[in-house]
Amino acid sequence: MVATCRFCRHFLQLLKMTIANNFWLLVRDFFPHNRVMRFAATIAMMPLAIAAAQAMAQTAPRMLVSNIAPAEEPGNMRVEVTVLNPGPEPKASSLPDRIPAELTTNDQRMPVTLERSHPSPGQTIAPGGFIQAQYLLRLPAESRHGPSLTLSLMTGSASGYAFALPEAGTAMAAAPDTGQQASADPASVAETSEPPSAKPDRGNAFLGNLSSYAPIYAVYGPGTNSDGRIQISFKYQLFGDPGAVGGDNPLINGIHFAYTQRLFWDLGAHSSPFRNIDYMPEVFYLLPAAPVGKQIALGGQAGIRHESNGRDGLASRSLNAMYIQPVATVPVGKYTLSLGPRLSFYVGSLADNPDIKRYRGNTSLFAEIGRDDGLRLSTNSRFNFSSGKGAIDAELSYPLDRIIDSNLNLYIFGQGFAGYGENLLDYNRKITRLRIGIGIVR
Repeated sequence: MVATCRFCRHFLQLLKMTIANNFWLLVRDFFPHNRVMRFAATIAMMPLAIAAAQAMAQTAPRMLVSNIAPAEEPGNMRVEVTVLNPGPEPKASSLPDRIPAELTTNDQRMPVTLERSHPSPGQTIAPGGFIQAQYLLRLPAESRHGPSLTLSLMTGSASGYAFALPEAGTAMAAAPDTGQQASADPASVAETSEPPSAKPDRGNAFLGNLSSYAPIYAVYGPGTNSDGRIQISFKYQLFGDPGAVGGDNPLINGIHFAYTQRLFWDLGAHSSPFRNIDYMPEVFYLLPAAPVGKQIALGGQAGIRHESNGRDGLASRSLNAMYIQPVATVPVGKYTLSLGPRLSFYVGSLADNPDIKRYRGNTSLFAEIGRDDGLRLSTNSRFNFSSGKGAIDAELSYPLDRIIDSNLNLYIFGQGFAGYGENLLDYNRKITRLRIGIGIVR
């Protein structure tokens, strides 16, 4: 156990150093002469650290959803969260002001945030006991028209909580949030969080494992040879029940396949051809976000990604890259801020574009700030410090039904790009674009 604790502390320190842009220096010290081994060690550490963390968590307090009911305000739900202490020793625990979670419907998954109704100081949970608190869930507009939903905490909870949407006009008085501690059989509380099977009895039994990945949108900005930009993207959980990733679930459940396709459309030219289409399949391991302290959640992913434009001759472009990307999420007032530095390492041939590293570099940063039911700004930037080349891609979105009184499940979507290589064909061209359109996933 001492060795396990040391390893987990070492892994958390690695994540902190990554965010501080010093991660590569640490791995370089371990493998000073072999670049492949440096990156292989980086990728290998993630699942090992997950296993070590799970070993430590066998007797740690466990957080789960024990009840969901309508709140007073339409479109909101009151969520009761329970923290169990299954161990033989008293445990100090505090329920955070915000809990990252995920809503699952038949066709997509949506990140949400639970907000504490009445914050209170931390408490000590007796052996075999539990504490409870009330949270508010603001349902995203696109989730309010399905027959049922499943709420999963991004805290290592083993399962989600399935609930039906209330009928119009149904509400519930707010339950007092006293943080009251009770001594009861934890199993009896845990049973209430077991959802019915998310898989249909017949037909596409694994459709629940399919979910959105990158944003899906169509935007337009006139006056260039790539007026239109369309992106579609999805990911597929290869093993286990839908959403059963992290926590006490099998490690193999974290393996995903994803596919993203980005189309650049020259609408102003004769016959309106597509100037370029980028195809981006990848396989990655997902580590769901989990609270680390009261104000921060850490997660991430690592994988290998292929990019090509499916063309031949002088217009052919392709590359393969292995990457690792930790992501930290913190509350900022009424908003949520996420930061995810990414370190990439090119593998295989770059014959179609031998100098692409000069324009892309090996480092990039994902940054996002916004609200689940409001404005959201997402950026992806990359920079090569040796060449001074780089780029930033930004997306600004807002629910359309908050502008127009309707049941239209779309976002108004703004997209901008500045720098080198908006697409693979133009990887060495400096481009500035501004477009507007609609999106269905952000």
